[in-house]
Amino acid sequence: MDVRHAAAHFRSERYLRVDGEPAGGEDPLTGNYKAADGWVRLHCNYPHHRDAAMQVVGTDFAAGVASRKAIDVEQAVVAAGGAAAAQRSREEWAAHPQGIALRRLPLLSIEQIGDAPPIQLSKADRPLSGVRVLDMTHVIAGPVCGRTLAAHGADVLHVGAEHLPVVRPILLDTQFGKRSTFIDLRTAEGADTLRALVRADADVFIESFRPGSLAAKGFGPADLAAMRPGIVVVEISAWGWEGPWRTRRGFDSLAQLASGIAAGDPPVPLPAQFLDHGTGWLAAYGVLTALRRRMETGGSWLVKVALARTGLWLDELGKTEVNGKRLIVDDLLTTTPSPFGLLTHIRMPGSLPGAQPNWAHGSPVPGSAKPEWW
Repeated sequence: MDVRHAAAHFRSERYLRVDGEPAGGEDPLTGNYKAADGWVRLHCNYPHHRDAAMQVVGTDFAAGVASRKAIDVEQAVVAAGGAAAAQRSREEWAAHPQGIALRRLPLLSIEQIGDAPPIQLSKADRPLSGVRVLDMTHVIAGPVCGRTLAAHGADVLHVGAEHLPVVRPILLDTQFGKRSTFIDLRTAEGADTLRALVRADADVFIESFRPGSLAAKGFGPADLAAMRPGIVVVEISAWGWEGPWRTRRGFDSLAQLASGIAAGDPPVPLPAQFLDHGTGWLAAYGVLTALRRRMETGGSWLVKVALARTGLWLDELGKTEVNGKRLIVDDLLTTTPSPFGLLTHIRMPGSLPGAQPNWAHGSPVPGSAKPEWW
């Protein structure tokens, strides 16, 4: 693994071009706002999150935040169904109940959740050929996990829904090598369709909804292990699977601000969404480890990772001085045709003897495939 190549891939969405043009960016209202006693970040990339923020601070975000305490804005936006985080110092986060809970959690959790006979992987040219992956994820961390598995030969079916919003540049960057289908879990027919896919020898089920959301619909880890003994379930959350914030909405930039990683006035975030990308890669590693254990001893497995826990690990490694030099990536770029146009993007990093990771095709149109395996 070349370090420069890996570093560039942690910024993959920033290098993506569609027919030579930038793929787009965040909603212009997403950002850090100066409060009466510090800073608060409002996440508005989804319409319902933007509406929740407007409900609290009005249409002039800067003015609506300026006279209020950062923690009050955070709490009000979260209560309204939005996503926000007040800036905290590392010391404040270490003393916060959620910060304390995170320190009790492992960076990567892999546990057996059911019995099943050993299942061997097919002997093929690529490590994950024949492995069936249901990718029920959104934004960056979860899709990066699926994208990584697809690069090593897995059959990855991304499951979205027509009513769920997407962030176009992130979608284009993270769906390489996958197929995409729509399933509406609000309907009995949709739930039946997803169950059929799980039972049809799904090997891996990745999800990044708020903890408990899919379990409430009958697709929790225990449910999935009962449907398909031997399955590997991956749960990706923002704040971890314990603590008072375990069900709170969260994103990389919010976790950076809340935990002190982006300390500064104004806040100084990392030069990449490391918490997202790092968590996605950790999840993929967890899948590989669980599949190996399944081959050796059998069983159904649950892999758990969280953005904020990845951030804690990263922050404990310390920081280095910024050298001010721009990362040169021209030799790491390639082009791939897609329904959206010609995509210029960072190649998949890493290599294996005789099995160079790559994607069979560019990102598909959402919902363009039938909800079935191939």
